[in-house]
Amino acid sequence: MTNDVEKRWTDEGTYRRAATYALAVIAVAAVVFGISAFWASAHCGEHEPLMCDVPAQSAILLGPTVVALLGGIGAFVQTLRQWRRGSNWVIWQGAGWFLFTLTMFYIAMGARSIGVN
Repeated sequence: MTNDVEKRWTDEGTYRRAATYALAVIAVAAVVFGISAFWASAHCGEHEPLMCDVPAQSAILLGPTVVALLGGIGAFVQTLRQWRRGSNWVIWQGAGWFLFTLTMFYIAMGARSIGVN
């Protein structure tokens, strides 16, 4: 067990890995958003390009959400692994909460824009 009272969680390597992981998850979510937006614009034809029908709305809303949610779960799995090793787990926990918060903001903005109450 680690002594969490000390609060010395300044491991540059762990921070770099967690930050790189979070940025990679965000980049993959952005690519999924781009692909789903391209598909939606090609799918809808001459209508409003992004939000023309339910499949387009669902793809744009759920695609990046699933990627970010799985990324957050992956960060929490890494948190548990670091904790069991006795390493600096708090940095990975911060990355997981950041990705979960980002996921909630994206869902809230997306649901608001498509009119879900």
